[in-house]
Amino acid sequence: MPRLGPDPVQHPDCEISDSRFGTFCEIGRGSRLTRVEMGDYSYCDRYAEIANARIGKFANIAAFSRIGATDHPLETAACHHFLYRSDDYWDDADPDEAFFARRHARIAEIGHDTWIGHGAMVKPGVTLGHGAVVASGAVVTRDVAPYMIVAGVPAAPLRERLPRELAERMIALGWWDWDHGRLRAALEAFRRLPAEAFLEAHGG
Repeated sequence: MPRLGPDPVQHPDCEISDSRFGTFCEIGRGSRLTRVEMGDYSYCDRYAEIANARIGKFANIAAFSRIGATDHPLETAACHHFLYRSDDYWDDADPDEAFFARRHARIAEIGHDTWIGHGAMVKPGVTLGHGAVVASGAVVTRDVAPYMIVAGVPAAPLRERLPRELAERMIALGWWDWDHGRLRAALEAFRRLPAEAFLEAHGG
């Protein structure tokens, strides 16, 4: 695999449109991204589907996960996409641009240093706070607090990843905004120190 750098590494068979990437990003094989902003150092593994999403830095998105999954109208007589992709079915019909505008406006917000497990789903309009973790197979329908681990269908809080006081200190430290050189200098501390010791060592 090529070393990561300023340009995103895109593995084969990806479909990417209307998306922007920071530095050191990686897009796994077969992934499909539409209207996505992905921050520095974030990645998605194989066959992820992401739409209408703002993803922070250092996000870890596992294989076969889905963020901002498209939805269908439920209050109308039919829920099929002929209602809004009408031009695919009739020469004299236009797409329902208002429907697409509403869909595109429901942005999923994924915070820094988050982890979305294998096969998990984050619904449109949901916010994952910084440091949050979504267990494999979970379906997230509501906002998740920073540094909270959620699991299940629908996802519910399982436990805190860090105690609230440490989580607040970590957010205040904001290590995800450090430059590449400073991250390298702190690499051994990231690897070896528990969160509280890391904060003490780095002024958090």
